[in-house]
Amino acid sequence: MPLTDRQVLEFIKAQSDRPMKLKELARALEVSAEEYPALRRAVKQMIDAGDLVMLKRNRIGVAEKMNLLVGKISIARTGTGFVSREGQDEDIVIPSSELQTSLDGDEVVVRLTAIREGRQYGTVIRVAKRVARNIVGTFRISRSWRFVVPDNPKIHRDIYIAPDQTQNAKEGEKVVAVLTVWDDPYQNPEGKIIERLGPPHAPGVDMLAVIRSFNFNDKFSADVLSEAEQVAARLDDGESHGKRLDLTRECIYTIDPVDAKDHDDAVAVEKTSEGYRLGVHIADVSFYVDEGGALDQEALLRGNSVYLPGTVIPMLPEILSSDTCSLRPHRNRLTHSVFIDFDRTGKPIKWEIKDTIISSKAKLTYEQVQAFFDGKDAASIPKAVSENLQVARQLAQILSQRRFSEGSLDFDLPESSIILNDQGEVVELGNRVRLESHRLVEEFMLAANRAVALEVFRLGQPFLYRVHDRPDHEKVQAFSYMMGRLGQKFPVSPNLKPVHFARFLKSVEKVPEADFINELMLRSMQKAVYQRENIGHFGLAFTHYTHFTSPIRRYPDLVVHRLLRKLKKGTYPHAFAKRAADVIDMVGHHCSETERTAEQAERLAVKIKQAAFMAKHVGEEYDGVVSGVTPFGFFVRLLGLGAEGMVRMSTVDDDYYIYDEKHYQISGRRRGRSFRLGDSIRVGVLKVDTVKSEIDLYPAEKAGTKKATDKPLPKPGGATRKKNHPAMKKRRHGRKT
Repeated sequence: MPLTDRQVLEFIKAQSDRPMKLKELARALEVSAEEYPALRRAVKQMIDAGDLVMLKRNRIGVAEKMNLLVGKISIARTGTGFVSREGQDEDIVIPSSELQTSLDGDEVVVRLTAIREGRQYGTVIRVAKRVARNIVGTFRISRSWRFVVPDNPKIHRDIYIAPDQTQNAKEGEKVVAVLTVWDDPYQNPEGKIIERLGPPHAPGVDMLAVIRSFNFNDKFSADVLSEAEQVAARLDDGESHGKRLDLTRECIYTIDPVDAKDHDDAVAVEKTSEGYRLGVHIADVSFYVDEGGALDQEALLRGNSVYLPGTVIPMLPEILSSDTCSLRPHRNRLTHSVFIDFDRTGKPIKWEIKDTIISSKAKLTYEQVQAFFDGKDAASIPKAVSENLQVARQLAQILSQRRFSEGSLDFDLPESSIILNDQGEVVELGNRVRLESHRLVEEFMLAANRAVALEVFRLGQPFLYRVHDRPDHEKVQAFSYMMGRLGQKFPVSPNLKPVHFARFLKSVEKVPEADFINELMLRSMQKAVYQRENIGHFGLAFTHYTHFTSPIRRYPDLVVHRLLRKLKKGTYPHAFAKRAADVIDMVGHHCSETERTAEQAERLAVKIKQAAFMAKHVGEEYDGVVSGVTPFGFFVRLLGLGAEGMVRMSTVDDDYYIYDEKHYQISGRRRGRSFRLGDSIRVGVLKVDTVKSEIDLYPAEKAGTKKATDKPLPKPGGATRKKNHPAMKKRRHGRKT
């Protein structure tokens, strides 16, 4: 009988008095030649998990017996490292002097050295697995050396480049380098240039640098494109045999951003004798993307589409994402539909999921629908669609009211809007306004996702859920403490429910610090992830939830469609049932990671564009609000722009200031002037570092500054979209699902 990983580990712990080589271990465990490969795989898995460590001379030891552990290291801008381990909440702190040759993201072997103030400290012994990475930076040439200065502030060493490895790069160019050798922490790493991106301020170079930094692939291989073209021409046999419900005559329509091309959802609402019937129709991508094919493997690798200012890296080739699968108006399109019957209070009574075919009657934009709701633009919408929209509005309002009354959280935080010209230059910054039309689509997508999750849960089959765990108790206590310092009361108890958080947000929605209280609460929450175990969605106050509504741009949704199709008869086919759990676990873990990576890239890209815009406005003044306080200064968010900069204490020269951590403020000793979280303030732009994407500000009272008051300041609430300026498409509209 094959030994389990746990049995092997327990044997090593109990029986071995020293680290062993693998063959020694096999003999001690009496493992046969046939079982040896399985043992080797098990040991490798335990080394990857950090339970075992590979030592010198290929000996294997128990990590805990040797005061060692294996984990992934993250390095902060300050140079301090933090090693995380799966299943452990507390990271190990690694001082900058103890990093050895580790870089951010590497898997490292760490020796624990001390416990101070409840935190464990350690030192890196060696790099167990070097992460393959692109290092984007600026190429420099000195009298003696050629080197790359990394853009990533978490990489604290310049990369030396041999003269024959420069690709003829020029001084000051943006380049992509890879590491070749770094064995000595007292020497800088060596590498080679693999791509020249061009001058830093050339059109498109900034976003290309982000794409390369995160190892995104902005092109599809010939095999993937060829398969996409073949499947795009595929005919639906089910349609011709009447196996799909024909809805081509029904009044169904899409609502999306003005520049959207990948329309993956359409809706329709009608009144019934009991209340309302909602139809949510989702592009049937699973019909075209064959499981295991080159197209499917590429989509899995990407995990999701990535939206950067002025560009998108799609999960699927354009022939599918913008044409064959996209629910374009007046075209027959294959869909997977959810029909939900609600009573008059918005309570779902019943639902059903069907394979359908639709023909959208209108391609509407959020702004167009909002104008219709405001009574300003009815002529541009077909009469049948406008009548349907009125009913849809009624249902959305009922669903929204019901959801919030049940405790669903609504973090209505500002979302950046960036307007670009044809050269990719920022011509306008702002905050995207969240409209009632956005909320309408959001409510319908939430309802569909919830219904699908409930349907499969009742079947008792393994499934891919979108879950959001309860907040960590210590983080909630820290949030409560911060609220107390801001003059707000947030009581903490072991039985906190979403409704308690929702009521608190409602109570502080009009205070000056409201946006930052929202942000602080959001930071105290766990990250939503994809997984097989259903623990509910705390933030939405849903017991069951999944992602079903965006299969063009999210791989988990595509997998959910496949799982639904396999469950036509209530259970999975026998062959798939045996591997269903492994497939779901793999997709859940991988796509949770790709989602986090995409979010990081999108935040960085927005920050880069904001810094580039503000660099053209040095010396000008803007209204802002204090968004953070540190011992060395305070952050200010510029109203109506979304950009954030820092006022360093060296620029506040009218007094000596003391940092008051408990009250989130900096106070003057002599005059008593203070800068507190949430305070309104007028600031000027002192300087902008476009390499680091950092904006330095100063209090506007400082003498000798250039005034910008003659120009109208951006209005709070967001910049308006200018004609002929393609707008940034930021993850469609993030709140849609």
